[in-house]
Parts: sequence; structure tokens; C-alpha cells
Amino acid sequence: MEWWEKDEFWMNFEPILFDEERIKNSSTEVEKIISILNLKEKDKILDLCCGIGRHAIEFTKRNFIVSGVDRNEYFIEKCKKRAKEENLNIEFIKSDIRSFVRKNEFDAIINIFTSFGYFENIDDDRKVIKNCFDSLKEGGKFLIDMNGKETLAKIFRQRDWYRVNDYIVLEERRILDDWEKIESKWILIKDNEMKEFKIILRLYSAFEIKSLFRECGFRNIEIYGDLNGSPYDNKASRLIVVGTK
Repeated sequence: MEWWEKDEFWMNFEPILFDEERIKNSSTEVEKIISILNLKEKDKILDLCCGIGRHAIEFTKRNFIVSGVDRNEYFIEKCKKRAKEENLNIEFIKSDIRSFVRKNEFDAIINIFTSFGYFENIDDDRKVIKNCFDSLKEGGKFLIDMNGKETLAKIFRQRDWYRVNDYIVLEERRILDDWEKIESKWILIKDNEMKEFKIILRLYSAFEIKSLFRECGFRNIEIYGDLNGSPYDNKASRLIVVGTK
């Protein structure tokens, strides 16, 4: 079983991945995405790898028609519960992103917070991008937000530790296969109990992800250094790629 298939990982690290500050920032992030994609009310949005639904919910509050997809049943059930509590009409779907396709359905698809590059085989990444191309309406846009090779190399540290609420998190990282992948060992400590997980992500440079988008049919592919639309240069903090169908 791959690391991302283990519900135990997501359940244990939910308080770390989606802490109070990150959830609070969701509203601002959605406003930036609306601007960078030039979205308008009632557009149909797909939140791919929606996690706990923080962006899907913010989009819905702004009068967009939203679907969220995630393979994690625990997250999907949390999303449905919150949407019901807030009386929001959002479709949440449990599905593998390698197989989810709705032909010509969406005005925009977003994949936020380094939710791309999990698969062992790069052909699976290609399949996901092609699925998104097929699921977009003509003129629709697909946005991925990730750590690029260039941005990661600038800040790379082999070890880190930090606190989040009552948790202590230790991270150990190493670069694999000539910067093709990064392996991270995460150790979570709370109440004298320790849990350890290892994750591996495929890394992309701006050129590599742009080429993959182009192979899958996208045009007018734009690269940015953050969700503000800043240039992807030495000051970039993220790798944002936007392709148009």
C-alpha cells in the first residue's frame, strides 16, 4: 500500500496539515484563485484532492457551483458533514483522481497545497492531467499549486522540528534519483506517544510541469511564483501552473 492510501496518515496528520492558521488563510487563497483564473459567479469548479473541503466551501460561499473529489473517505465524510451544517450545496465525491473524468463539465479545476506527484509512475501524473483536460469546458483552466524543484532547492533543509498546538513534529528529508523525488520522514509526538510515516513526492521543475501540460493538450500555459500571479523567479515561493483548454 502506498503512503497516500493509508487513512491512518491523513487522520493523524490532519491537525498538522490543516491547522487553524491554514484554514483561516483559505478565504484569501480562494480570492487569489478567482483573480488569477478570472472566474465569475456560477462557474463550475472542481476541487481535485479537496481534503477537508476548505477551498470548496469558500468557493460555494461565493456563489460558485462546486464539486470536490478525494480518495480519502474520512475527509469526504467530514466535508459532507460541514457542508450540511453550513447549509451549503456541494457535491463531494470519493474517487481516485486517475479515473475521475466528466467530459466538458467544469469551467475550472484546482489542485492546491502540493496534492500532485504522489504516484510511483509518472504516467499516472500524465493521466490525471489528461483527465482534467477532458473534464474542462473549452476555454476552461486547470491550476496546480506545488513546491517546484527551484523553490524547494532554495529552502531545502535535511531536518526540521516545530510545534503545532499540542503536537511536536519532526521531519527528515532526502532528495532521491537526481532530484526526481523527495522522501520525507514525519514523526509526530503527542502525550509521549510517537507515530512515524514516510512520504515520497515526485518533484517538477517549471519546465517539466509545463511540458507535461502541453503533452496533454493544454495551451497558453502560464507559470507563476505564488497565487498573487508573481513571476516564477528567484523570489518565487511556490510553483503555480495554469493551463487553458
